[in-house]
Amino acid sequence: MATALRLSKSRFTSGLQCHKQLWWKVHEPDAPELVPDPAQQAIFDQGTRVGEVARTYVPGGELVDLPHNAFAQRIAMTRELLARRASAIYEASFIAGDVYAAVDILERDGDRFRLIEVKSSTRLKAKHLPDVAIQLHVLRSSGLDVARAELMHLNRECAYPDLEDLFVREDVTAAAEALQSGLPELIAGQLHMLAGGLPDVPIGEHCRTPHECPFIGRCWKDVPEHHVSTLHRVPHGGAGLIAQGFETIAELPPGGLNAIQERQRLAVQTGCVIIEPGLAKALCVFEEPLAFLDFETVGLAIPVWDGCHPYDQVPVQFSCHRPAADGTIAHHEWLADGPGDPRPELAQALVAACRGARTVVAYNAHFERGRIELLAAAVPNLADDLLDIAARLADPLPIVRAHVYHPGFHGSFSLKSVLPALVPTVPPDVGPDLAPTVESGASDNVGAGLAPARSAIANPAGGGTPTQSRPQSPYDGLEVAEGATAAVELERLMFRGDAMTAVERLHLRDALLRYCAVDTMSMVRLLDRLRELA
Repeated sequence: MATALRLSKSRFTSGLQCHKQLWWKVHEPDAPELVPDPAQQAIFDQGTRVGEVARTYVPGGELVDLPHNAFAQRIAMTRELLARRASAIYEASFIAGDVYAAVDILERDGDRFRLIEVKSSTRLKAKHLPDVAIQLHVLRSSGLDVARAELMHLNRECAYPDLEDLFVREDVTAAAEALQSGLPELIAGQLHMLAGGLPDVPIGEHCRTPHECPFIGRCWKDVPEHHVSTLHRVPHGGAGLIAQGFETIAELPPGGLNAIQERQRLAVQTGCVIIEPGLAKALCVFEEPLAFLDFETVGLAIPVWDGCHPYDQVPVQFSCHRPAADGTIAHHEWLADGPGDPRPELAQALVAACRGARTVVAYNAHFERGRIELLAAAVPNLADDLLDIAARLADPLPIVRAHVYHPGFHGSFSLKSVLPALVPTVPPDVGPDLAPTVESGASDNVGAGLAPARSAIANPAGGGTPTQSRPQSPYDGLEVAEGATAAVELERLMFRGDAMTAVERLHLRDALLRYCAVDTMSMVRLLDRLRELA
């Protein structure tokens, strides 16, 4: 078998998810879909850092420090270290048949060995087990007596500065053993598939589970808008509906759906935004004066600030818009500078920014509440003021979810889905021109759990049906346009800013400030729009 068609542990697990994904990865290794974006690269880099730190918790070993694709040299060096009876080998490399595996940590126990797979997660997951199992198969096929297989992961209970218990080692030997009997057939099936043409695999839940496939754009390019997989929280990616012969939400009959799904079905079928009775009453929670708040965070795998645990989402930036009675809007913002603990200074600025607001508006507010509670624990002298802010939080998200559906939501109630659908326009500093045509409607056959009267607003995108094109979003054209990128860039700015020029740092700070400000100004505009719809 040609080297290019050999399996690795990562290829093998890709093949378990989808043969077509594996075929493309092997036959098109330079495909543009395989070039990681900044957020993906950050995840890879984080995994590398966690792996490097994990070695220090199994000390005394030797690293197979050779290029990842120097297979023959890596295998030869591993044999040499085994012959020298190294106490541990990091990145030990083996090949058995047509399967190659590099083991994160191979720990010697007399004449036997422990296989240790390192993951940057904080718990053992089912998707980790095939990864360990294929390595166990390769090691034993290479003649090693492996007594134990372990999954080494981060310990969520560990708190800086005491990092002695940063990792947990879980015994997964029995689970990996249980998979061994089926591996030869799975390996043979993947190798046979790779020797042929591109396999025909229908789309389904596996396209996003356990990981979103990098080639999803290829397989889903011809899927119609409002495919049943976009039905809000549909089980198993809509597999049940597809099996019944349904392709789009518009084809679904009334009944059998929950209230939100039924609202979505009706909106898609009519091309109108659906407004449930009770919206005006629900909006009464937003008592003025208002403050609109949004945090951006970093979640370090290995904590560096007192009391922080792995992946604590620590706020390092906020934006706060404060509308006034005269129509003006004041803006407050704060962004960390450097690797020092940002919490005391941010907390002080936050208290000042929200002072005097009766209601603090945050979209998906449970996240902001959690960040404020984290700040209160870290900055006890401001705890009362911070917890008072948390007590004044009000959230538009559940109100939208319970009362409004626009076809442009496509099953999602994230701000980046809701805003451009309901408030399609214009740069974030310009007020939208909202002049919909309202048609009052009543229906006795509107689906289980829904009130018998609602409003339907035609042409909500302003000309044509809302499904004809994606409305303009205030995030369009921003250099930083979503949260995952913001988190990556914030970490880079804070911890690797010294590698940037002063101009580059200022440019990045400006991009981050603009993004966070768009989030809060978007909430201002969304609440205005909801009040108009009510």
